[in-house]
Amino acid sequence: MPKGYRLTASTGIHKGDRDYQQDQVLLLRHARVSGCVLAVLADGMGGRSGGRKASDQVMMTARQLFERYAPETDDAVVALTQLVQEAHTVIRLTAVSSEEEPHSTVAAFLINPGGDCYWAHAGDSRIYHYRGNKLIKRTLDHSYVQALVDRGELTEEQANAHPQSNILLGCLGTENDPPVSTHFIPQLHAGDILMACSDGIWHYFTSDEIGSVLATLSAREATEFLIEKARSRGHGSGDNLSLVVVKLEPLGT
Repeated sequence: MPKGYRLTASTGIHKGDRDYQQDQVLLLRHARVSGCVLAVLADGMGGRSGGRKASDQVMMTARQLFERYAPETDDAVVALTQLVQEAHTVIRLTAVSSEEEPHSTVAAFLINPGGDCYWAHAGDSRIYHYRGNKLIKRTLDHSYVQALVDRGELTEEQANAHPQSNILLGCLGTENDPPVSTHFIPQLHAGDILMACSDGIWHYFTSDEIGSVLATLSAREATEFLIEKARSRGHGSGDNLSLVVVKLEPLGT
């Protein structure tokens, strides 16, 4: 890992105002290589047991693949794409055997020891990359309203309040193969922050608000604050909430 920063991280998960929890979140340190980290988040859908089964399968697949991952020789994009595709296949098989319709989103990012970072996502769970409080890049949802935004028919603010904002154009467990969008960050730097979260979190914040919280608070404080504030803004009708935050803290702080 390049000198100049240390990783601090936190995960958070809350049932929100739903009767059961279908989100899952995972943060793994590589068993053999220092400075290699995998973060995975899944938002399950498909009824009480179906959605949880789907998100559980994403977590199980992620653990298995990361155990075999060799940072010095393996292609991180290939590994993340494989994670999405294999989890999708297992969820489809679960649907056949259980007569349920489990689906899940996935958002995963992998930091290698050299400070290069890769991410992949399918659905509307998001990944954000900030440098301080400035947004560098975030994922674009595989959703109906994002397609309208892309075509210039809606603003992001309008999309967030749209009555069909929950309609996905792709995710894991459907009949069609999931869309997989990937991104590469050649070099992370001290002051960089990565966050993956479900729509139960990002729906209630602007990108600027998230950046301010992540830059001001520690990873643990930020996860607690975002969950608490999203719960408040949900006014009793909030979704499951989950997030994982990784901060690259300058050495000496």
